[in-house]
Amino acid sequence: MLPFDEDVTVQAASRIATQDALEQDLDVHKVADYIHSLDPDGKRFGAVLRDTIDQLLNGEVTGRYAWNQLFKTEKTHAGTLVEINLQREFRFDDGGDVGSTDDKHPMDYRILGIDVDCKFSQTFGGWMLPPEAMGHLCLLVWADDSKSKWSAGILRVRREWLNNGSNRDKKLTLKAEHRHDAVHWIWRDAELPENVLLHLEESTRSAILSEKSGQKRVIELFRRVQNRRIGRGTVRTAAQQLDYMARLREGEGRARTVLRQEGIVIAGPYTKHRDIARRVGAMVPQRGEFVSFRVAEAMPHHGDRPRVELEGREWVLADPSDPVVIAPRLPKVVGEEEA
Repeated sequence: MLPFDEDVTVQAASRIATQDALEQDLDVHKVADYIHSLDPDGKRFGAVLRDTIDQLLNGEVTGRYAWNQLFKTEKTHAGTLVEINLQREFRFDDGGDVGSTDDKHPMDYRILGIDVDCKFSQTFGGWMLPPEAMGHLCLLVWADDSKSKWSAGILRVRREWLNNGSNRDKKLTLKAEHRHDAVHWIWRDAELPENVLLHLEESTRSAILSEKSGQKRVIELFRRVQNRRIGRGTVRTAAQQLDYMARLREGEGRARTVLRQEGIVIAGPYTKHRDIARRVGAMVPQRGEFVSFRVAEAMPHHGDRPRVELEGREWVLADPSDPVVIAPRLPKVVGEEEA
């Protein structure tokens, strides 16, 4: 008879039982499939998380760009904002009250007639589950700005999958071994729209933020951070002004006009701009994003490089060796919603 590790055998059996329970839970699959149908590529969900983190940072007023710059009370408030902003985006119905008559717990959403609580944590596995939600569904959401990753999945709250509560509210946490097999992950380690200022080298970030005026900070941002998607939150933090979008527009001293003299264009999240960026081989801005890149007039030495025609001439992405020339104006966009 071959020797065996009893603990390993028990753990394997537990995993199989957990996976079987998850596969047989029709409500879990029904809710997960419905949410996925609303957002097949997860871009809407990811954009909500990006906007929520930016809302907490409030860079327009504070100049903050990192999660660790938040106060403890602000971090605690993050879960409520995620819950609210997801409901606004996806128009989930309000949930009902669950629990005993004397100890009711209001669930956040009702999806396809099923009550679902929403729990967010910036630490994977840090979701705090109220005991009143036992037996019900939770939408678990995780986002880490430093890793530019997020996940969302559906959990059926079951006692055997949880650690004992240790705080005053007796809230429970999911056991580490069940963070994968007990959750129906709709999206796992999806790409969170980048917090550009957070991920810049310190010298580059300092060069941008040390400029004295908001207009100069925005110009320096798009000058130094090229061919990289820059979200509205980053522009807001750099400008630290109410009308931060005005810093981008054409006009004397403004970003598009100043940088065009250096051969740099700024594409926005509009159909025409996105098409130009795609055709020239630059990063394509998504909803609420902008991308700057330097162009050069197409010459024989550029070979068959991707190009686009603007103002009657063909343009390519510039090499460092290409001379600086005044860039063409991008088509003016009027009345178009963000892509």
